[in-house]
Amino acid sequence: MEYDWEHRVDTTAATVSARDRFIGLLNSPYQATDPELFKEMMAELPVRFEEFTFIDVGSGKGRTLLIAADYSFRRIVGIELLPALHCVAQQNIASYPRTAQIELICTDASSFQFPAEPLVIYLFNPLPRLSLVKMVTNLERSLLSSPRAAWIVYHNPLEQDVILQSGRFRKAAATDSYSVLVWE
Repeated sequence: MEYDWEHRVDTTAATVSARDRFIGLLNSPYQATDPELFKEMMAELPVRFEEFTFIDVGSGKGRTLLIAADYSFRRIVGIELLPALHCVAQQNIASYPRTAQIELICTDASSFQFPAEPLVIYLFNPLPRLSLVKMVTNLERSLLSSPRAAWIVYHNPLEQDVILQSGRFRKAAATDSYSVLVWE
Protein backbone atom coordinates (compact mmCIF):
# COMPACT_ATOMS: atom_id res chain seq x y z
CA MET A 1 0.00 0.00 0.00
CA GLU A 2 2.89 2.37 0.77
CA TYR A 3 4.22 2.13 -2.79
CA ASP A 4 0.76 2.83 -4.23
CA TRP A 5 0.18 5.79 -1.94
CA GLU A 6 3.60 7.29 -2.63
CA HIS A 7 3.27 6.93 -6.42
CA ARG A 8 -0.51 7.41 -6.73
CA VAL A 9 -1.05 4.10 -8.51
CA ASP A 10 -3.10 0.93 -7.95
CA THR A 11 -0.79 -2.09 -7.89
CA THR A 12 -1.83 -4.11 -4.82
CA ALA A 13 -4.01 -7.20 -4.78
CA ALA A 14 -6.58 -5.38 -2.64
CA THR A 15 -8.66 -4.23 -5.62
CA VAL A 16 -8.46 -7.41 -7.73
CA SER A 17 -12.01 -8.63 -8.46
CA ALA A 18 -13.32 -11.96 -7.17
CA ARG A 19 -13.52 -13.22 -10.77
CA ASP A 20 -9.88 -12.37 -11.44
CA ARG A 21 -8.83 -13.86 -8.09
CA PHE A 22 -10.55 -17.10 -9.12
CA ILE A 23 -8.81 -17.09 -12.52
CA GLY A 24 -5.58 -16.40 -10.65
CA LEU A 25 -6.10 -19.52 -8.56
CA LEU A 26 -6.31 -21.53 -11.80
CA ASN A 27 -3.16 -19.89 -13.18
CA SER A 28 -1.18 -17.88 -10.66
CA PRO A 29 -2.56 -15.61 -7.92
CA TYR A 30 -1.79 -11.91 -8.31
CA GLN A 31 1.04 -10.61 -6.12
CA ALA A 32 2.90 -7.33 -6.43
CA THR A 33 6.69 -7.23 -6.15
CA ASP A 34 8.30 -5.54 -3.16
CA PRO A 35 10.35 -2.59 -4.49
CA GLU A 36 13.32 -3.21 -2.17
CA LEU A 37 13.53 -6.87 -3.13
CA PHE A 38 13.35 -5.90 -6.81
CA LYS A 39 16.34 -3.58 -6.32
CA GLU A 40 18.25 -6.38 -4.61
CA MET A 41 17.52 -8.73 -7.52
CA MET A 42 18.58 -6.15 -10.12
CA ALA A 43 21.85 -5.62 -8.24
CA GLU A 44 22.68 -9.27 -8.98
CA LEU A 45 22.71 -8.62 -12.74
CA PRO A 46 26.21 -7.87 -14.10
CA VAL A 47 24.80 -6.15 -17.18
CA ARG A 48 24.54 -2.70 -18.72
CA PHE A 49 20.78 -2.20 -18.44
CA GLU A 50 20.65 0.15 -21.43
CA GLU A 51 21.63 -2.79 -23.67
CA PHE A 52 18.75 -5.00 -22.51
CA THR A 53 15.02 -5.30 -22.97
CA PHE A 54 13.21 -6.04 -19.70
CA ILE A 55 10.21 -8.37 -19.99
CA ASP A 56 7.86 -8.95 -17.06
CA VAL A 57 5.94 -12.16 -17.70
CA GLY A 58 2.68 -11.89 -15.79
CA SER A 59 2.97 -8.13 -15.37
CA GLY A 60 -0.37 -7.74 -13.59
CA LYS A 61 -1.09 -4.13 -12.65
CA GLY A 62 2.40 -3.06 -13.68
CA ARG A 63 4.25 -2.39 -10.43
CA THR A 64 7.40 -4.22 -11.54
CA LEU A 65 7.30 -2.33 -14.85
CA LEU A 66 7.08 0.97 -13.00
CA ILE A 67 10.03 0.05 -10.80
CA ALA A 68 12.00 -1.15 -13.84
CA ALA A 69 11.43 2.28 -15.44
CA ASP A 70 13.85 3.66 -12.82
CA TYR A 71 16.60 1.64 -14.54
CA SER A 72 18.00 2.46 -17.95
CA PHE A 73 16.58 -0.54 -19.82
CA ARG A 74 16.46 -0.03 -23.57
CA ARG A 75 12.86 -1.16 -23.58
CA ILE A 76 10.36 -2.52 -21.04
CA VAL A 77 7.59 -4.97 -21.96
CA GLY A 78 4.79 -6.31 -19.77
CA ILE A 79 2.94 -9.50 -20.71
CA GLU A 80 -0.40 -10.06 -18.93
CA LEU A 81 -3.16 -12.60 -19.58
CA LEU A 82 -6.04 -10.96 -17.68
CA PRO A 83 -7.61 -7.96 -19.46
CA ALA A 84 -8.74 -6.37 -16.17
CA LEU A 85 -5.19 -6.31 -14.77
CA HIS A 86 -3.84 -5.17 -18.14
CA CYS A 87 -6.26 -2.19 -18.11
CA VAL A 88 -5.18 -1.17 -14.61
CA ALA A 89 -1.54 -1.38 -15.72
CA GLN A 90 -2.34 0.92 -18.66
CA GLN A 91 -3.85 3.46 -16.25
CA ASN A 92 -0.89 3.20 -13.86
CA ILE A 93 1.64 3.68 -16.64
CA ALA A 94 -0.27 6.62 -18.12
CA SER A 95 -0.11 8.43 -14.77
CA TYR A 96 3.53 7.65 -13.95
CA PRO A 97 6.61 9.60 -15.10
CA ARG A 98 9.47 7.88 -17.00
CA THR A 99 7.29 5.27 -18.68
CA ALA A 100 7.68 6.17 -22.37
CA GLN A 101 9.58 2.95 -23.06
CA ILE A 102 6.97 0.62 -21.51
CA GLU A 103 4.92 -1.56 -23.85
CA LEU A 104 1.97 -3.57 -22.52
CA ILE A 105 0.77 -6.72 -24.26
CA CYS A 106 -2.37 -8.58 -23.20
CA THR A 107 -1.73 -12.17 -24.28
CA ASP A 108 -0.95 -15.68 -23.09
CA ALA A 109 2.74 -15.66 -22.15
CA SER A 110 3.11 -19.33 -23.03
CA SER A 111 2.87 -18.40 -26.72
CA PHE A 112 4.75 -15.07 -26.54
CA GLN A 113 7.44 -14.64 -29.19
CA PHE A 114 10.51 -13.09 -27.57
CA PRO A 115 12.19 -10.20 -29.39
CA ALA A 116 15.65 -10.82 -30.87
CA GLU A 117 17.34 -8.50 -28.37
CA PRO A 118 19.39 -9.05 -25.21
CA LEU A 119 16.84 -9.90 -22.52
CA VAL A 120 16.20 -9.67 -18.79
CA ILE A 121 13.06 -11.71 -18.10
CA TYR A 122 11.29 -11.27 -14.78
CA LEU A 123 9.09 -14.03 -13.35
CA PHE A 124 7.10 -14.02 -10.12
CA ASN A 125 5.45 -17.42 -10.55
CA PRO A 126 3.30 -16.09 -13.40
CA LEU A 127 2.32 -19.39 -15.00
CA PRO A 128 1.24 -22.89 -14.10
CA ARG A 129 3.92 -25.49 -14.82
CA LEU A 130 2.69 -26.60 -18.26
CA SER A 131 2.46 -23.01 -19.50
CA LEU A 132 5.90 -22.24 -18.06
CA VAL A 133 7.31 -25.23 -19.99
CA LYS A 134 5.82 -23.81 -23.21
CA MET A 135 7.15 -20.32 -22.50
CA VAL A 136 10.67 -21.59 -21.70
CA THR A 137 10.62 -23.74 -24.86
CA ASN A 138 9.71 -20.64 -26.91
CA LEU A 139 12.46 -18.67 -25.19
CA GLU A 140 15.09 -21.35 -25.79
CA ARG A 141 14.06 -21.67 -29.44
CA SER A 142 14.38 -17.90 -29.82
CA LEU A 143 17.80 -17.79 -28.14
CA LEU A 144 19.12 -20.64 -30.30
CA SER A 145 17.88 -19.10 -33.55
CA SER A 146 19.15 -15.61 -32.67
CA PRO A 147 22.01 -15.93 -30.13
CA ARG A 148 22.15 -13.14 -27.57
CA ALA A 149 22.52 -12.53 -23.85
CA ALA A 150 19.57 -13.53 -21.67
CA TRP A 151 18.95 -13.48 -17.94
CA ILE A 152 15.96 -14.70 -15.95
CA VAL A 153 15.22 -13.10 -12.60
CA TYR A 154 12.84 -15.52 -10.89
CA HIS A 155 11.15 -14.27 -7.71
CA ASN A 156 9.95 -17.16 -5.53
CA PRO A 157 11.38 -19.78 -7.92
CA LEU A 158 9.02 -22.68 -7.23
CA GLU A 159 9.32 -24.11 -10.76
CA GLN A 160 12.92 -23.21 -11.60
CA ASP A 161 13.67 -26.84 -12.49
CA VAL A 162 11.68 -26.18 -15.69
CA ILE A 163 14.24 -23.54 -16.65
CA LEU A 164 17.27 -25.55 -15.58
CA GLN A 165 16.22 -28.73 -17.45
CA SER A 166 17.59 -27.55 -20.79
CA GLY A 167 21.08 -27.33 -19.39
CA ARG A 168 21.55 -23.96 -21.14
CA PHE A 169 20.49 -21.83 -18.16
CA ARG A 170 22.54 -21.89 -14.99
CA LYS A 171 22.09 -20.20 -11.64
CA ALA A 172 24.27 -17.13 -11.31
CA ALA A 173 22.86 -16.08 -7.92
CA ALA A 174 20.22 -17.31 -5.51
CA THR A 175 18.64 -16.67 -2.12
CA ASP A 176 15.59 -18.16 -0.43
CA SER A 177 13.51 -15.50 -2.23
CA TYR A 178 14.82 -15.56 -5.79
CA SER A 179 17.15 -17.03 -8.38
CA VAL A 180 19.05 -15.25 -11.14
CA LEU A 181 19.72 -17.51 -14.12
CA VAL A 182 21.90 -16.86 -17.15
CA TRP A 183 21.75 -18.36 -20.65
CA GLU A 184 24.99 -19.99 -21.74
